Amino acid sequence: MDARTDVIAALKADPATCTLRRSLDTYYGDPARDASMDAFYARFVVPGDLAFDLGAHVGDHIACFRRLGARVVAVEPQPLCVRALRALYADDDQVRLVEAACGAEPGRITLAVNSANPTLSTASPHFRHAAGRADGWRHEVWDDRAEVPLVTLDALIDTYGVPGFVKIDVEGFEDAVLAGLSRPLSALSFEFTTIARPVAHRCLDRLTALGLDGFNLALGDSRRLVFPDWVPAARVADHLRALPPSANSGDVYARYAGAGS
Repeated sequence: MDARTDVIAALKADPATCTLRRSLDTYYGDPARDASMDAFYARFVVPGDLAFDLGAHVGDHIACFRRLGARVVAVEPQPLCVRALRALYADDDQVRLVEAACGAEPGRITLAVNSANPTLSTASPHFRHAAGRADGWRHEVWDDRAEVPLVTLDALIDTYGVPGFVKIDVEGFEDAVLAGLSRPLSALSFEFTTIARPVAHRCLDRLTALGLDGFNLALGDSRRLVFPDWVPAARVADHLRALPPSANSGDVYARYAGAGS
């Protein structure tokens, strides 16, 4: 990451990309955070793996997966974030960047962009509606729109190969992403929010139908699994239902034992 210090400084100083300053400050330049991410994801990603980062934002998971020795396919629809990712990873031939959203069918879709907080940009109108009714979210504004290409997870696999791990963080559109997957994968994660719990339950149902059989979750950015062992989807679903709204968000992890995960 040290080699990217000048690039990050330039991105923060550039009027075209300076709105990403908060994200760049949060996700780069903290060795303790990097070490925590590496230790957590090492259970899913090993040297030589292919990893998909769906909803790459400014690329902190790309950096983590590369430190762990994986090749990375990063999918990001926001033009501003794509510009930053191209600058940050231009010299890394093990990172492939796909400028698109990921969903159930190929085509195009309207992305609602949150200029002040780009990490919350979303293709889901339901997510924005839920945010407008929730404490702690009402101040968020989706003030711009972008028409972006839409690809499926199946198509990405056909093009780049079967990933050992897939991270999905697409602000309430995770169920649409998984609707575009027709085969079990060895391991993946998807973000959940307490303002859109039905999305997480649809994701659990989809993954169970695909044959994934071990589940866990981590709250917020803690990277600490809640359960000491992998549990059935129903156990995670019950846990999600019981979370207070203040839990806000986290990630569900799923694995397919049949793939040797």
